[in-house]
Amino acid sequence: MAAITTGSAVSFARPVKAINVSFVSFAGLRKDNVAFRLQPVTQRFAVLCAAKKETVEKVCDIVKKQLVLPEGTEVTGSSKFTDLGADSLDTVEIVMGLEEAFKISVEESSAQSIATVEDAAELIDKLVDAQ
Repeated sequence: MAAITTGSAVSFARPVKAINVSFVSFAGLRKDNVAFRLQPVTQRFAVLCAAKKETVEKVCDIVKKQLVLPEGTEVTGSSKFTDLGADSLDTVEIVMGLEEAFKISVEESSAQSIATVEDAAELIDKLVDAQ
């Protein structure tokens, strides 16, 4: 039976992922059957937002004020209202604050689909562009 050891932790649950591997040993296998090359790769991370950056920032500020969040609480486009401690009444108040700030009217069916700051910002941009 073959055993695999490495210079750092490797998890074989789900996709194989190894970070900072310095060596790999396949005990019990013939050396001429194993060949691979390790190359450093850069990881890329991108956040794609359909809403304008300014809209997302303004929504973040309004959410912070409506929920009276402590200074330093991070609110981003991906922040869920429930994760910030908002209940259904808080969400209604957030939507009302957004309507006032952006001078828009949000239909009840649209308001119910808002779960994150990004959701709200996308809807706002759509409604503002439609005016």
